[in-house]
Amino acid sequence: TRKRFRPVCSLIAGPRHPSSPPAMIFHPVIWAFRGSVRCWRQRAVLRVALRASDLSVHPLRYSTSVCRGVAGMEEILARVVAPFPTYETRDKSPPPPESSSLEFMHFYNSLDKGEKLCLLTKLSQDFGVDHKSVSELAVKLLDTQLRDMATILQVEDRLRYTLNPRYKQLLNHISRAEGGVKFLVDLRADVLEIMSSKVSESPHIRDLNGTLKSLLSEWFSVGLLRLERITWQSPCEILQKISQYEAVHPVRNWTDLKRRVGPYRRCYAFTHGAMPGEPLVVLHVALTEDISDNIQSIVREFATLDSEEDVNKINAAIFYSISSTQAGLQGVELGNYLIKRVVRELQSEFPHMSQFSSLSPIPGFSSWLQGLLSQYRKEGRASDFLSEQEWKEVEQATDSASGSPAVEALRKLIGTNEWMQSERLSRVLEPVLMRLCAWYLYGEKRRGYALNPVANFHLQNGATMWRLNWHADTSPRGVANSCGIMVNYRYFLNETSKNSARYLQNKVITASEQVLGLVSQFQKNSKLTQDKQQQGTHLQCGGGVELCRESHSLPTFDVDVARGCDPSVKMGDVPSTVADAE
Repeated sequence: TRKRFRPVCSLIAGPRHPSSPPAMIFHPVIWAFRGSVRCWRQRAVLRVALRASDLSVHPLRYSTSVCRGVAGMEEILARVVAPFPTYETRDKSPPPPESSSLEFMHFYNSLDKGEKLCLLTKLSQDFGVDHKSVSELAVKLLDTQLRDMATILQVEDRLRYTLNPRYKQLLNHISRAEGGVKFLVDLRADVLEIMSSKVSESPHIRDLNGTLKSLLSEWFSVGLLRLERITWQSPCEILQKISQYEAVHPVRNWTDLKRRVGPYRRCYAFTHGAMPGEPLVVLHVALTEDISDNIQSIVREFATLDSEEDVNKINAAIFYSISSTQAGLQGVELGNYLIKRVVRELQSEFPHMSQFSSLSPIPGFSSWLQGLLSQYRKEGRASDFLSEQEWKEVEQATDSASGSPAVEALRKLIGTNEWMQSERLSRVLEPVLMRLCAWYLYGEKRRGYALNPVANFHLQNGATMWRLNWHADTSPRGVANSCGIMVNYRYFLNETSKNSARYLQNKVITASEQVLGLVSQFQKNSKLTQDKQQQGTHLQCGGGVELCRESHSLPTFDVDVARGCDPSVKMGDVPSTVADAE
């Protein structure tokens, strides 16, 4: 290594006196040199040399310099991205050697974030759709509209073929290499991170994301997925990944994990043949007598660890955690199908079972509430928020003056867990927080659909917003995220298809009488004499009775839980962050 290290250093930086300042290295020269290095071991040595040359370059500036020095990237892309076959030879062109796909995979994995951005930008921009050919075919298609149908269909087929980006061939060939599908899933995760961080707003990057999503949706269609029940006898590697991927209620130790896959519990996962040993989406189920209203009774109940299941005590299935494990599969419907498959599995095992429900967290509620209180305090509209009697109780409980001081005291109080320890404060805040939470879930919208991502996911699946539960999650995180409130989304199997269609097509939320009653209380107590936006809202009770009530909508707040709230971004995949995972 030492023999090779010295020539590389001298070639890049040249000899330098110890007292002289660091050599100014022209980065395109470095990139040209790196591109000419074919041996991966020598490339690693070069990285060491770059670090050893005392380069004091700011990371952002370095990334920009990398984008200017693209000789190495151009060389490898020219090698691995095959020329686009003509329409006539599309089925006759030989596939490129597998070594090309492997070379691209190795090269990409050797890059840092800034370099990956440059490579993906160049790939999507220089090896995308041939826009000139598309324009010519589009004009030709218009000219053939008066011709026979066979001619029109042939031109349409040519146009459809030409609309494929050139790099799509590379992606298809990579998927056939060992580990290629997993590589593409991770590559799309990088693309999504680039888009969400707004490092690049290139339309070519967005098009690359669309192409990847389309391919992955085909490869991960439900017919190609395998449902696996995870038990204590499952391979250790799978159990460890199940523990690591649990984003909603973290697994504390092996005993905790053993209980979650033991008696009165079920754990299911979707797997794919191209990613062996890698669970894609994981669903945890508790088998109970009734629909649970408290998560601690599920995740901290050790009485079931070594007991035998009594079928007579199993009447309900509670979906208390569903987590997507692959960020690159965001937007690919998995969670929706997993729940449906698990319901069929449980019905086969327990034919008498008829109650299926989630016990779901409410990420974003506390943040939304904090913003609401801040706005009311600034606008001096405290009287619009609570009833006069409730404000008096809050003032007494917090020992604060009326008006803005009471609002600020309430805001600070909700930001801590202390109020949960006081029976008096808990009693005072229960009706207030319950109706506010009901409104947040039912009334706060994004493009007409539920703002809360977990609510949006279950409502798209056809579930009913069934019951809000007070003191349902008393863990520090549960109190911080949703003031300890959780919600049951109940799946009435004979109504899910109808409910899903009504929500997706007409933006109608199916809710129980309890939820609608809390929403009505919110509207009654919130005297919005200003900025009222009246709209007719259809409320559908769990029993199927449809009511039409006047709804006054409050201003919505830009809470960082919006990912997945737009049905155009399918929530069938349950994103892997805690805010989105359920």
